[in-house]
Amino acid sequence: MESLVSESLPEELADALVGIQRLIRRRLRRGLALPRLRGAEVELLRLVESRPGIGISDAAKELYLASNSVSTLVNQLVKAGYLVRETDPADRRAARLRLTEAATQRLKDWRRRRAELVAGHVSRLDETDQHLLEAALPALRRLAVALHEEAEES
Repeated sequence: MESLVSESLPEELADALVGIQRLIRRRLRRGLALPRLRGAEVELLRLVESRPGIGISDAAKELYLASNSVSTLVNQLVKAGYLVRETDPADRRAARLRLTEAATQRLKDWRRRRAELVAGHVSRLDETDQHLLEAALPALRRLAVALHEEAEES
């Protein structure tokens, strides 16, 4: 089956998505009184939020990071008061991760601020562009799932 997309679409799409993510991150850092969390720290907190009790090795697999990198992130987040490391009752050598109330509040605030930021900019687009963005969401979600599944196979 012949593709109807331009040859430049993959690169332009990747550039646009990375650029949007970078700009959102930068804008959310402005005026933040709390110490800044790095992207990998936020990703780990969001993963623990969605999978309370996840272990470090499973978190590393899910985030496509080395276990020692995730261990370092966990140590930093425990020290900052955002994660609690509990001993796994089934395997005393393994740790289970849980969010603290401070982390839950920080993620809630982060989501609110991100939604307000994006909503403010989307509202400045004309109605046609707003509808095009909304129509693209299902395809972007399918793309994300395909990329995630492929990464799991490797």
